[in-house]
Amino acid sequence: MSHLYLDESLDLDSVSRGDAVGLDGDEARHAVTVARLRVGEAVSIGDGRGRIVHGPVTVAEPRRLEIEVASVADEPEPSPRLTLVQALAKGDRDELAVQAATELGVDRIVPWSAARSVSRWEGPKAEKGRARWSSIVREAVKQSLRARIPAVEAVTSTRGLPARLDGERMLLLVPGAETPLSAVRADGRDLALVVGPEGGMDPVEIERLREAGAETVRLGDSVLRTSTAGPAAIAVLSVALGRW
Repeated sequence: MSHLYLDESLDLDSVSRGDAVGLDGDEARHAVTVARLRVGEAVSIGDGRGRIVHGPVTVAEPRRLEIEVASVADEPEPSPRLTLVQALAKGDRDELAVQAATELGVDRIVPWSAARSVSRWEGPKAEKGRARWSSIVREAVKQSLRARIPAVEAVTSTRGLPARLDGERMLLLVPGAETPLSAVRADGRDLALVVGPEGGMDPVEIERLREAGAETVRLGDSVLRTSTAGPAAIAVLSVALGRW
């Protein structure tokens, strides 16, 4: 399996077989110094927007990695798209959810300050938290060899969630809900999975979101942690949507 390195500043639109594509800075340093890649080894380089080029390393210097393009692959924009609305959670449980969801194919992530969220992103902490999640997403993309980097948006409140998900089908993961997630079928809209924090969603919160058009669904009879509910739901929908 090839290593994947990302550089969102690269313009790979006109790249073809035989061209040279290179990385500088931290990505090149990691490839050459940490991963110890050498001339002749196969490497993939992506722009994070759907295109990956693959080929043998021709230059391996401490701050420069270059390959000769042997093949070019494009990953089309998925339809429908999957958004994970992940409630902020204590410890690293929300981060574990973000990492696994990215590996499983989520297309967009919205941090949510739910009524029962113990963790709070306020002031400078909001941008710091978003940057932390973005870094986790980027590394998960590289590990899973995905061509597209899911966007991590700014944190939102319950009040702001319907507007943030305008046009999307909002699915609230609520234990005991009448409709199983496995029964959900695509209707042309993008799908947004909303996962509550450790204590679950507040009943008033659920009702407000339902009034805004959200549907309540359940994963099964057991109650999953906030770190596993979102990834499990993405797996279920990936089968239903024919992604897997």
